[in-house]
Parts: sequence; structure tokens; C-alpha cells
Amino acid sequence: MRIGIRLAVSILVLAFIMISAIGVHVLWWRTAETTSQTLAWTINEQIVSSVSDELQSITTEARSAFTATRSLLIRHVIDIREPNKREFVFLSQLQSQPTISWVVFGWPDGAFFGARKLGDSDIEMITIAADQARQQIDRYQSVEGDFQFKNSKIENTTYAVKHQEWFRDAAESEGPQFSVATRPGGDRLAVVFAGPIEVDQKRQGVLGIIIELTRVSKYLSQLTTGKTAGAFILDRDGGVVATPDAEADEVTALKTTHPLLPMAVSALKDAAGIYNPDDAQQHRSRVIQNDEAYEVVLNPLSLPGWSLATVVPESEFLGPVKKTIRQLVLSLAVLITVAGIVSAWLAQRLIAAPLVKVVGEIKHVERFELDEVKRHPSRLTELENLSSAIADMAAGLSAFRKYIPADLVRTLVKEGIEPKPGGAIRPVSVLFADIAGFTGLSERLGDKIIPLLSRYLEVVSTEVNSHHGTIDKFIGDAVMAFWGAPASNPDHAVEACRAALASQRALREHGVMDDKGEPLRIRIGINSGDMLVGNIGSEVRLNYTVIGDAVNIASRLESANKQYGTEIMIGQETRRLGGDSIYARELDSLAVYGRVGGMSIFELLGIAGEDVDPSEWVSPYELGLAAYRARDFSAAIKHFECVLQARPIDKPSKIMIERCLQFLRSPPADNWSGITAAESK
Repeated sequence: MRIGIRLAVSILVLAFIMISAIGVHVLWWRTAETTSQTLAWTINEQIVSSVSDELQSITTEARSAFTATRSLLIRHVIDIREPNKREFVFLSQLQSQPTISWVVFGWPDGAFFGARKLGDSDIEMITIAADQARQQIDRYQSVEGDFQFKNSKIENTTYAVKHQEWFRDAAESEGPQFSVATRPGGDRLAVVFAGPIEVDQKRQGVLGIIIELTRVSKYLSQLTTGKTAGAFILDRDGGVVATPDAEADEVTALKTTHPLLPMAVSALKDAAGIYNPDDAQQHRSRVIQNDEAYEVVLNPLSLPGWSLATVVPESEFLGPVKKTIRQLVLSLAVLITVAGIVSAWLAQRLIAAPLVKVVGEIKHVERFELDEVKRHPSRLTELENLSSAIADMAAGLSAFRKYIPADLVRTLVKEGIEPKPGGAIRPVSVLFADIAGFTGLSERLGDKIIPLLSRYLEVVSTEVNSHHGTIDKFIGDAVMAFWGAPASNPDHAVEACRAALASQRALREHGVMDDKGEPLRIRIGINSGDMLVGNIGSEVRLNYTVIGDAVNIASRLESANKQYGTEIMIGQETRRLGGDSIYARELDSLAVYGRVGGMSIFELLGIAGEDVDPSEWVSPYELGLAAYRARDFSAAIKHFECVLQARPIDKPSKIMIERCLQFLRSPPADNWSGITAAESK
């Protein structure tokens, strides 16, 4: 039996659409399930990473507070038996380190002194004489950023520092160590970083930094864990170490009424024999309660016996998916009917092959792939004319590609960003680079500067593009580039650092020289943060760029390299996002032009796993910087001189030594904060 082309095409098109729709439905559902599991896993990984970073930050602050206080004691800056100086130092540590709860000192004879936070407003100073059952408590109240004496009282106490396990362990050890114990005068869990103090080779006692775990509970309450998910820290027996509680602090006790906590405890106990919190392996399980399914993931933490348990309801992701599928089925039914009729009508009356080719050429133009556009002859005059017009348009646009960032245009088209003014706040990293001494170089070379400038811009542009960055603009000898837009890039900070190091390396490898035959030197500044990204301009002319305070800081950091004799300087947010992927050292606290407060600035030194680890000379520099900020300028000079012994070319160390010498000759004012003002924009 013969059938007409219209009926044949209609049957084929409808059959194809129906089969495709069924296939899409099945695949979409499976994809939705996989995506939901992936989202739950991603949330878990983000929580684990965030909590691990927070615990690392807490331990780092404890180490910093211990190191700073210990340095003051062993260098005779203060005598631990002097109450006024002792109280001042302990108070300053509590103020400067937000996560620590106590700074304590215990003597071998049983005497004890501790400074304790009472939430975020008050501080207590507790003194217990040797072998006494009474303690003196002096309370200080926060008034306009400072602490003023409030009252004093004497009361009975059963606390004896000599009987505390952390004190005994620290007194017998050779150096500081972490342990878990109850806080002084209570039964709440706390992390203790304690170690012996020796002055003139004589052991004076034990210095301890205590972090009450209610601080961790407050941090858990601030985590973004989905609408109904939860994160908890448990010990090996299922005891609650920390649970989300925004009100918990040194004064307010931890509440353990979170509705998802029983599921976390149950999962931990059910995993006994399978999951060991002292191993590095995670354990995933599915818990059903009240006909509701939850995914529970147990993650070992750095402190022995502790686990991070994340509980994510499956309905948080699959509920909207099921609703969407029902709507999709109805929409597909309507779409199949309409698309079948229209497709059959078009297929019957048009010659599809030439038209598809022409459409393909239009797609090339849309994606700015102008070299791929070709002419296609056709028996239909209209189609042939259209193909010729598209080819002519591509040839005309090709002449302008060198004046616009073609890769950026392709990405904007791919991301569906319309060419009209507008933008959004997004996390981005921005880079500024320019040639050191360019003004003098251009004066000496005149118009001969153009080949050198072109070569430099070509090398830097190539490295930025190869590391997934976007060239924003050239401003004379300056290059501005950014990462994280228009296409999202979670590793934007690391990619920017890689591009900066690669640019420096490429200029040397390509032998780019100045007029004196010396390698061309460039200075680079990188900063990360939330910036306004989008089409900036008018309806007449647009520029896809980034603006904001974080951009200005990147420019200031590039200029600040000259002040410190460095080549690549990064901001504190870039350093945080780079994490263990990069090598960097904190140079100073700098108040850049246009900002009142200071910010930590860092020198980028390399990529972890690719470049040599510089910790051998970075560590003494950091010790010197800590001593400098503690106003111990003599000790700081010794540390910086250690850096120069390992790295004689280190200009920041020379600058810091000169600064310390000036302060030794003319000490800074009492309100000196250690912040250095930028010398230029």
C-alpha cells in the first residue's frame, strides 16, 4: 500500500517525537535522582570543608594566641607574676582572637590565673592562690570597644589546676599540644591547647588556650545546609559535641533539641563496627523516620574520636522534581501534538537539507566562529541568497575581531547574556598587571616601545586565556583580567594565581627584554570578592566588566608591590580561597589608598605541588611579623634576619628590619595598630 509523503512524514515525525519524549522522560527522571544525590553530596562536601576550615581556623587562632603570649613571657616582656601586665596581655588575646574562650596559666604549686569571655560583652579574670579553695573573680564590661572594671568577688571553688589532665600532660611534655577537656569551673566540653613555659631554662608553669565548643555550635547554626538539613559534631559514643545553636556561647548553655539530631546519633550507633571516626573514610547511610527518608553522612574530623554528621532530607530535592515531572508530562503531550503537525507541514513543503546548512552557518555566526562560515549553493534562490548574505556578514565581522575580545563574546552568547546594560553581584577574582618602570622605558624608546608592549600584552593575554580568564581591557601598559564571569568558576582565585605566575614565567622563557637587555619586570595585584559584573555603559556602547571596591583593591595591591619590592601581591580573600592550593606569605597589614582600615596583604609565591615549598623561609618571616605586631621589634629583627640568611634577596624582610630599627629608635604611640599606610595609589 502506498501512502502520500505528507502522511509518511507526519507518521515518522510523530513516532520520532513520541519515542524521544518517552526516552527524555525516563532519562530526565534518572538524571533528577542522580542530580538530587549529587546535590546532597555536594552540600555534605561543602559542610565538611567549611567545618574543617573552621576547626583549622580555631586551632590556628589558639596556636597564634599561645605563641604570642609565650613570646612575651620567655623574652621577659612581662613577668607572669605581675598581675597588671598579665591581665593586659590575656585580655588583649581574648579581644584579638574571636574564637578563643579562655587564656589560662597554672603554676606548679597549684596557683591558677585565667581570663574568660562571658559571651561577647564581658570578661572575667579568675585568680586562685596556691592550694586554696577560694577564688577571686574580677569582672570587666565592654564599653565602646574597651573593657572597664565592673565588680569583684571572692567565692569557694573546687577547681584545682594540678588535678587537671590537660595541665599534667602539658607540664610533662616538651611542647604545646591539643587535648579535649572540661572547662575550668564547669562540665562543658572544650578544646585546650596547652604547653609548658620556660624562662631562662627554668620551667615556670603551663600556659593554656581554651576554646569552648559552644563557639563551634554557634558556627554550625550559621552554615547554609539547605532548607531543612542539619550538621552535628558527635564523639565516638554518640555524645553531642556541637549542634546548631545561634545563642550558645560561654554563658548560654548548648541546646540539644534539634529535630534531626536523633537521626545523626542513631546513624552513628548503627554504624558501629563499620565506621571508625579515627579513620579517614566517610560512611553514608539512609535513615527512614515517619515515612520520610534522610541521607546521613558521617565524616571523621581532625580531633580524635570526633565525627561530623550531616542529615539531608531527600524530599528537599526530589519533592520539587516530582512536581516538575508531572508538569513536564502534560507539557510534552501538548508539545508532541503541536510539534508533529507543524513539523509534518514544514517537512512536506521545504527542502530541509540546504536550510539546515544555512541554519548551521547562522549558529557559527552566533557563536562568533566566523572562520567556520561557508557558502552553500541551492536551487532555491532565496536560500542561496541567504547563504551568501551570511558569508558576507561573517567576512565583515572578521575584520573587527581584533578590536573586541572574541572569546568573551562567545561566552556571553553561550551564557545567554543579552547586550543591554545590567549586571549582578558575583564572586569574582580580578587581576591587574603592568610593567615596572614603564614611564622611563617609554621615554627612552619612544615609538619603539610598541613592539615590546605588544609582545608583553600578547604573552600575558595568552596565559590569562589559557587559565580560563577574561581580558577586560588594556590601559596603556596595564592589563585588567577577571575570573568567575561570565561563566561561573568555583576555582576563580586559584586560576587567577596560576595565570599570574605563568605570566611571569612566560615572560622569562620567551626572553622579553627591556632596552637595557634585562628581563622585563611586571607587577601584579590580585583580589577576590563579591563584585558587580555585567554590561556597563549605555545603549550605544557597552563594556562587559567588573566594578566595585574589591576591584579597586586589586589595583592598589598591584601598586603596593613597589612599596614592598614584590612582584605578585594578593588580597586576604584570594588567600583564603586559594587555601592549600597556593603558597603565599602574609606581608603586612596595609591601609590602601581610599580605605580607612587595614587589611592583610600576601605575596603569592607558588602553586602547591608545582613549585618549591617556601615554608623554610616563610615561617621565620611570619614569626617576625607576629613579633613586630606585638611590638617586640628586637625579636622581629632576628626573625627577619633569619629570612635573609635563607633568602638574601628578600626585600620585604629588609624593609621590615628598617621599620623595626626606626621603631626601636622612636617607639610608636600606645595606640599603634601595626597597620602600614600605602605610599601611593
